[in-house]
Amino acid sequence: MLYWALIFLAVALVAGLFGFGGVATASASVAQVLFFLFLVFFVIALIMNVFRGKAQ
Repeated sequence: MLYWALIFLAVALVAGLFGFGGVATASASVAQVLFFLFLVFFVIALIMNVFRGKAQ
């Protein structure tokens, strides 16, 4: 998922460079959403790993 966030970020930067404002805005929004989803899943995985480690 982080891979796709980086891809959309690159598309947004290239589109912004060439002046395609709508495409750049849409790509940046998608990249931001994917990044925060990745971040939430990462934090959940860390919390689950901490609790699983203490049970043993």
